[in-house]
Amino acid sequence: MIEALHGLFVIAVGLAAGFAVGSAFIALLIVLDLIPRLVQLTRAHRRSSIFESALLLGALYWCCADFFHWVLPLPLPILLVPAVFQGVFVGMMAAALTEVLNVIPILTKRLKLQPYLFALLLAMVLGKVAGSLVDWLLLQPQ
Repeated sequence: MIEALHGLFVIAVGLAAGFAVGSAFIALLIVLDLIPRLVQLTRAHRRSSIFESALLLGALYWCCADFFHWVLPLPLPILLVPAVFQGVFVGMMAAALTEVLNVIPILTKRLKLQPYLFALLLAMVLGKVAGSLVDWLLLQPQ
């Protein structure tokens, strides 16, 4: 009986977390107008459904790849290329989100950090890079 309740609790928490992350991702796409801007930049107004489908299929593929532990056994030098693109994507999305929300200007004004703005940005970038390298090189199962 307790195990069944524990299983239901885990299912409920998992679904709630999935809905929260999915909602945040959709809100981010809406706030940043990502798809309309991509369509506008590429002048592909007739093909906007392709951009939307690619985003949906990419999210679905990587969700399945994570859940089912799909592995593509390639040498590390070859895997470095998609890893760099993934890092650039995540970094640019984080930067775009902070830019939209004006987090950095508000933070520097409220905490009176204007003279240290460059050092603050550099610390954020180097911290993200160091954390990513530690996670990728040391904490990932081999």
